[in-house]
Amino acid sequence: RKRILENTLSLTMLFPVRLTGTKYGCGTGGCGACTVMISRYNPTIKRISHHAANACLIPICSLYGAAVTTIEGIGSTKTRIHPVQERIAKCHGTQCGFCTPGMVMSIYTLLRNHPEPSLEQLTDALGGNLCRCTGYRPIIDACKTFCKRRSTSRESRGRGRSSCLMTPVTLSLSLLFKISLKLFSEEEFLPLDPTQELIFPPELMIMAEKQPQRTRIFGGDRMTWISPTTLTALLEAKFKYPQAPVVMGNTSVGPEMKLKGVFHPVIISPDGIEELNFANCSHNELTLGAGLSLTQVKYILGEVIQNLPEEKTRMYRALLKHLRTLAGSQIRNMASLGGHIVSRHLDSDLNPLLAVGNCTLNLLSKKGKRQVPLNEEFLRRCPSADLKPEEILISVKIPHSRKWEFVSGFRQAQRQQNALAVVNSGMRVFFGEGGDIIRELSISYGGVGPTTVCAKNSCRKLIGRPWNEEMLDVACRLVLDEVTLPGSAPGGRVEFKRTLIVSFLFKFYLEVLQILKRMVNGTDHVLAFPEQRALSALEDLHSGHHCSTLKYENVDSKNLPQDPIGQPIMHLSGIKHATGEAIYCDDMPTVDRELFLSFVTSSRAHAKIVSIDLSEALSLPGVVDIVTEEHLRGNRSLSSEVQAKQAAKRVKVVYQDLQPLILTIEEAIQHNSFFEPERKLEYGNVDEAFKVVDHILEGEIHIGGQEHFYMETQSMLVVPKGEDQEIDVYVSTQFPKYIQVTWVASTLKLPANKVMCHVKRVGGAFGGKTYKTGIMAAITAFAANKHGRAVRCILERGEDMLITGGRHPYLGKYKAGFMNDGRILALDMQHYSNGGASLDESLLVIEMGLLKMENAYKFPNLRCRAWACRTNFPSNTALRGFGFPQAGLITESCITEVAARCGLAPEKVRMINMYKEIDQTPYKQEINAKNLIQCWKECMDMSSYSLRKAAVEKFNSENYWKKKGLAVVPLKFPVGLGSVAAGQAAALVHIYLDGSVLVTHGGIEMGQGVHTKMIQVVSRELRMPISNIHLRGTSTETVPNTNISGGSVVADLNGLAVKDACQTLLKRLEPIISKNPQGTWKDWAQAAFDESISLSATGYFRGYESNMSWETGEGHPFEYFVYGAACSEVEIDCLTGAHKNIRTDVVMDVGCSINPALDIGQIEGAFIQGMGLYTIEELHYSPQGVLYTRGPNQYKIPAICDIPTELHISLLPPSQSSNTLYSSKGLGESGIFLGCSMFFAIHDAVNAARQERGLFGPLKLNSPLTPEKIRMACEDKFTKMIPKDKPGSYVPWNVPI
Repeated sequence: RKRILENTLSLTMLFPVRLTGTKYGCGTGGCGACTVMISRYNPTIKRISHHAANACLIPICSLYGAAVTTIEGIGSTKTRIHPVQERIAKCHGTQCGFCTPGMVMSIYTLLRNHPEPSLEQLTDALGGNLCRCTGYRPIIDACKTFCKRRSTSRESRGRGRSSCLMTPVTLSLSLLFKISLKLFSEEEFLPLDPTQELIFPPELMIMAEKQPQRTRIFGGDRMTWISPTTLTALLEAKFKYPQAPVVMGNTSVGPEMKLKGVFHPVIISPDGIEELNFANCSHNELTLGAGLSLTQVKYILGEVIQNLPEEKTRMYRALLKHLRTLAGSQIRNMASLGGHIVSRHLDSDLNPLLAVGNCTLNLLSKKGKRQVPLNEEFLRRCPSADLKPEEILISVKIPHSRKWEFVSGFRQAQRQQNALAVVNSGMRVFFGEGGDIIRELSISYGGVGPTTVCAKNSCRKLIGRPWNEEMLDVACRLVLDEVTLPGSAPGGRVEFKRTLIVSFLFKFYLEVLQILKRMVNGTDHVLAFPEQRALSALEDLHSGHHCSTLKYENVDSKNLPQDPIGQPIMHLSGIKHATGEAIYCDDMPTVDRELFLSFVTSSRAHAKIVSIDLSEALSLPGVVDIVTEEHLRGNRSLSSEVQAKQAAKRVKVVYQDLQPLILTIEEAIQHNSFFEPERKLEYGNVDEAFKVVDHILEGEIHIGGQEHFYMETQSMLVVPKGEDQEIDVYVSTQFPKYIQVTWVASTLKLPANKVMCHVKRVGGAFGGKTYKTGIMAAITAFAANKHGRAVRCILERGEDMLITGGRHPYLGKYKAGFMNDGRILALDMQHYSNGGASLDESLLVIEMGLLKMENAYKFPNLRCRAWACRTNFPSNTALRGFGFPQAGLITESCITEVAARCGLAPEKVRMINMYKEIDQTPYKQEINAKNLIQCWKECMDMSSYSLRKAAVEKFNSENYWKKKGLAVVPLKFPVGLGSVAAGQAAALVHIYLDGSVLVTHGGIEMGQGVHTKMIQVVSRELRMPISNIHLRGTSTETVPNTNISGGSVVADLNGLAVKDACQTLLKRLEPIISKNPQGTWKDWAQAAFDESISLSATGYFRGYESNMSWETGEGHPFEYFVYGAACSEVEIDCLTGAHKNIRTDVVMDVGCSINPALDIGQIEGAFIQGMGLYTIEELHYSPQGVLYTRGPNQYKIPAICDIPTELHISLLPPSQSSNTLYSSKGLGESGIFLGCSMFFAIHDAVNAARQERGLFGPLKLNSPLTPEKIRMACEDKFTKMIPKDKPGSYVPWNVPI
């Protein structure tokens, strides 16, 4: 009962009734995995409303009278699947599938309200849903099938037009190589029939109509929930419990309770009170009820804007603009206007605007009515201007704008949508009739103080001044003096915030000046007006409907009709992903007497534990045990999930800080803190080459770390079997053998044959579910073994990010010797990686980084050394690309700087240094780079690079504050694991007497579709339909000694093992089949059984030949190379640092694709993940080493708003056969590096801005290229105007890692 009151829909109701389709991704409403549809009936207007909401935030008690539809409610494989479920699966919009139920529910809810939506409505509906796997393009493709109007060419919005129609190059290639352009057939889709949807439960409708309005009270052990249904009852409850929060959507109170441990013994939640849910537009003002959701406010503002004269709606337009990007649709559907205002968050998007708009808050209590201006005193919670404890905010009164009054809002965030603003602002000015003299001026900012800050003194001093450049200059200096930020301000980015303060003011100045010019046109009044190029400051970044083209080779017509190899087969679990029937580790039913384990994490980066006090934690009811360092290193508590997490917080640890505290690579170098001696790769004679070159340059670049952000957090369930010390481990891992042998069996001192590790599927991994997963599984198994009870451990998102580490931050230093034509003859490089506190995979990461560092280039004289730095952070580990994304970026940065020094275009320097067909790598392995050159040339042609480069230069010459950039980057990604043993794989194939086949292998399904490909292999080899073949999960019980699933070779290696098993079976059955060639598999299986021929076979692949000697620097570590190229065009806002990817073209050499849909999905998903790495994903740490970014609210991965407006993918027609599986190539990792085409396109745009401002020196930009770095690199009068803090004069909020 207590748990029901204190928890939310996803935690309390869905799991116990086995509705596990709704996923728990972050617990804070930031990822959308838990999206459900909430339906309510309004008896007053006789209307049913549907809205998407986050189950992780919805309090159970708030759902009285509502119908909740989960993914199970709209369709399943047992009944019928819904068209949304079918299309997202058949359009290949699922990979790991963990986010898919949330995506489906967001689309479904929109279709319930708008059966024929626009694409804009669909993408807006998905703005609160994150996906780490797909890159979003196939999800958008699925959405497009529901749109009322679709076209092959993009309807342009904003500046410029472009088209996704086939180019002449594409047409000619399609004729020559039998190219396909579609991965699915719309004709096969089920039609959407709104009449067949679930009806609203009649009993709820009757209840709403007939039940008397009375307050509902739910009581628990610690908490009371009060839901008044009348205004009188609400006032009575607030009078009785004045300190109780009023909760409408729980989007503010909920996260505080969850993340900050805030507890409220009483919560008041109004339900259906009409006086809180109304809108009234009068002659002079708009009054909005405080209980209206932000979505309702958005709709109302849209209606008001349509119905009022333009001059009266300027405030409403500014509010509507902010509402379009504020959070995701699920949060907007839940959050109330009153809650948003009263919460007074420092980064509120609406409060700065409302504060400048002379808005009034209508308050009510049992003592009577009161009005309070929404001004700085209210926002600062001054007692005289704040709500009294017993008062309720009833409504907000927003005056219409007047003629000669102008209002605007501005914001800049890490991501364009669904991201809290770094700084936002509301500005209003009122002039006298027909003039430009300031009569009233209000400016407020969010994100620059503990709450919204109003620049009252500055505004007062500007009254009476004309609206001109002199006023602007004075205004900027006044505001900077008044709105001050200390160097140690929370949130960091201090200079960026200061710059945004005046950049926004400049935008407002131009915006008002432009409108004034139109208004005084034809009068005698003369305004000084800036040149046309400056008005680009007011233009929105390039926008438009998403479009894409995909190009791959048709299947060879000589193949058998039923042969699935080369076909875009849907993901094996695609439909189950979309219906929520795919089972993940945490979806498994609760085992009898099951316990839950929660970790106690260190609050210090480098310290000695002096003492641990467990008494308070052990005193909590339900806590069974706390395992401490006496048993295993670390602390973890056992009980139910809620109780275990509460107990973990009550463990009191006393620390003694140790010195030195080493956090950064520079500090590690200073203290000589490295894990092992350097790794070194050398080719040619570097020192001699430096003597003959024309120029030498030296430089360096920092690359920040990256969080895996797999949608399913670390999850495991350990079940003791009760006899013979057997134990089953169900775990979300990439490496079952490692879990089984190295950790669990070793920890429990059991032989491996007593420990079985099972993996059905993994909800995303990217390298992050290997070593740390093993440690946690061992601890969980220890607890389970100790108590003889099943133990489950599921990390919260914040815990996962804190504990598991991620991609290694890098520091790269380079010294290049080059000729005037750009040829680099000598290159001396140093790589430093931040490994964290233990070695983990850091040594392997720097080794792979070294072996791949030259990317696509032949450097005749090369020396590269690498070190793994030992620091006091959680150990960093493998992440997609495994060292290459960092090492490759260092090389490309060097290439770019060489081009700038030579006065040449970067693409020319790239081309002149590129491998030329048959060549040799620095470690003496032969390479045939023919396909590299072909990818490069096709990418240049497909992207129309030369034409678009000219267009970019023209755009830049015409726009001062907006700049475009264009960059093309080649790719050579070696594939291999460095040893034969690491590449071995095994499989097991059974044929049953009914002719059906069961296959299992050592690979892990984590979204890349390896199980789908394995079934394709069996289908080809046994020449049987896919429908005859089934694949269960991976288990050490069926296939022992499995290697790690990673390194882009999972399908390669396991596919060859599966192929081997099938060929063994076919060889045995050849006499049987030859006797009855027209028979069925059922006939052949029965005949074989009757002749005592085994119908089961193991398959084995010993691994590719592979070797590498670090003593000699020579070897053959890789089996083959994946080639590719990407061209990206970007537009930046020089005043804010915002950027938009306009278009990306990718060409990849994939060999003979086994499944083009899966392969293209891997390329796209990796590209978007790489785009995040190089542009927006940023980890923040305190100077003491505490991780700040612990969830989607602080750490931003790319969302649907970040993908290229145009995306074109082309798979190179195969031209070379190889020893791989059907001459295919592994593509899991390579595409991530192509995301750096975005980095260098932004670099190109920033460089254009700097050169126009007379800044011609070297441009040093580090990764990720966030809005902060872009803005501060575009130096101008505003960046020079802001105050600068002297280094060492303050303690910064964060340290760059």
